[in-house]
Amino acid sequence: MAETLKADAIVIGSGPGGYVAAIRLGQLGKKVVCVEKENTGGVCLNVGCIPSKALISASKSYAHAKHNETMGITASDVKVDVARLQQWKQEVVTKLTGGIKQLFKGSGVQHILGTATFTGPHTVEVKKQDGATVTLEAEHIVIATGSRPIVIPGFTIDQKRILDSTGGLALDEIPKRMAVIGGGYIGLELGTLYAKFGTRVTVIEGTASLLPGTDPELVGVVQRKLKKMGVEIILEAKALGWEEKGGAAVVKLETKEGAKSIEVDRVLVTVGRKPNSENLGLEKIGVKVERGFVLADKQQRTNVPGVYAIGDVCGQPMLAHKASREAEVVAEVIAGHKAEMDAVAIPAVIFTDPEIAYVGLQQHEAEKQGRKLKIGKFPFAALGRALAIAETDGFVKVLADASNDEVLGFGIVGPEASDLVSEGALALEMGAFLPDLALTIHPHPTLGEAIMEAAKSALGESPHVVGGGRR
Repeated sequence: MAETLKADAIVIGSGPGGYVAAIRLGQLGKKVVCVEKENTGGVCLNVGCIPSKALISASKSYAHAKHNETMGITASDVKVDVARLQQWKQEVVTKLTGGIKQLFKGSGVQHILGTATFTGPHTVEVKKQDGATVTLEAEHIVIATGSRPIVIPGFTIDQKRILDSTGGLALDEIPKRMAVIGGGYIGLELGTLYAKFGTRVTVIEGTASLLPGTDPELVGVVQRKLKKMGVEIILEAKALGWEEKGGAAVVKLETKEGAKSIEVDRVLVTVGRKPNSENLGLEKIGVKVERGFVLADKQQRTNVPGVYAIGDVCGQPMLAHKASREAEVVAEVIAGHKAEMDAVAIPAVIFTDPEIAYVGLQQHEAEKQGRKLKIGKFPFAALGRALAIAETDGFVKVLADASNDEVLGFGIVGPEASDLVSEGALALEMGAFLPDLALTIHPHPTLGEAIMEAAKSALGESPHVVGGGRR
C-alpha cells in the first residue's frame, strides 16, 4: 500500500518559483512538501540562468585577456580548458542548489524527488525517483512546474549535433562553427558566449529583426557589436532541416534571397520555451489551461479552489524573478495574508555584449499608445567610468510623460545594464518623476551616473550634453 503524507501545502517544482514558495510557506509556519521531478533548483539554477551566466562571464574574461591591448596589457597563448570550465560552472551550480537544500531543512520543508500527478483537487500521487509511490494530501497545492525549450520540425534534439539550451551549456569542446536558430535572448546570449571563445557563429532569425519586441534602438547597438565580432546574422529566414555530410551538419534555409545552406559543427535551437502543464492530471480536476498556460489571478489562484500556479507555467513574462515574486505572493495568500501580484513593472535583462535591460514602457510601445514623451538619453561614451573600463558602447534612455514628467520607462544598452536597471524598476515602483532622478546625487565616477544624466537630459539640464540634452 502506498505511503500517504499529509501537509498544509504541496509545491510541485523547485525552481525559482517553487523553492521560494516552499521556503516562504515554511517561514510562515506551514507544513510543506516540495516535489521536484529532476534537479533541485529547476531549470534556472541547473541548466539555465546560473550556468549560462557563469559561462558568459568566463567568455568575457577570455576575450578581455586576448584583446586588452588598448590598456597596454598583452597576454599570449591564452587558452580555454573546457573540462575545467565545465567543472567550475558545475561548482557554481552545486553551491546554489546545495544552499536551497539547506534552506529547505532550515524552514522545515520536506523535499521529495519524483513525478507528481493530481488525483484530486487536494491530492497528488508522486512516483519517486527510487520507484516507490507516495500519496500527498494538502488543502493547498501550488503548481510551479516551469517550462522547457520548444522543438521545431526537422531538428530533433540529440545534444550532439542538434542542441537545445541545456546541451549548449554542456559542450566538451568549443565548436569551430555553430548555427543558432532563433535570434531571441537565449540564442543571442549563447551565440555571443561562443563567438567570444572563437566560434564562427551564424544566427538565423525568422522575423525582420533580432530580439523581437525589444526597442530597436537598443538592439541596433548589440547587432553592430555582433557583426564586429564576426557573427553572421540572417534575418527573415526559416531553417527547414539538416543533413549529415562530410563530418558536419549542413543546415538548409529558406531566405529572402532564396534557398541557402550553411555547414556547421553544431546547431543550437533557441526558438522559445513552452509551459510544462501536460501530464499533471490538471484535466482530472478541471484546472483551466489556455495555450498550455495555467490560468491564475493576481493572487495566483486557479479556477479550482486550493490550487495555485506560479512562474513560467502560468504565463509571460517567463522570467525567474517574476516567478520568485509570485512565489512570495502565493505563500502569503495561503497563510491568510493580504497579498497579490501588483508589480508596476518587471525588468527584463539580456546578457549580450553589451548587455540590454529595460523596465516599464519601451519607446516603440509608448508611441504605439499615442503617448507624448520626454526622452532623455546619455551615451556611455561620455561617461568617465565607462571610458575607464573601456566599455563605451551604448546609452541609457529614460522615458517620461511629456505633460507632467512622470517616469514611464527605462532602456539601457551598455556595460552592467543588468545591475543598472534596478534603479529604474525602483523609480517606477515609487512613482518617480524626472526631477527625482535628476536631483538624486550619484557617486562619481560610476556607471549609475548615466541614469541621472539621462533624466537631466530629458529636462534639458545636463551639463554633459550639448544644449543640455533637450530634444
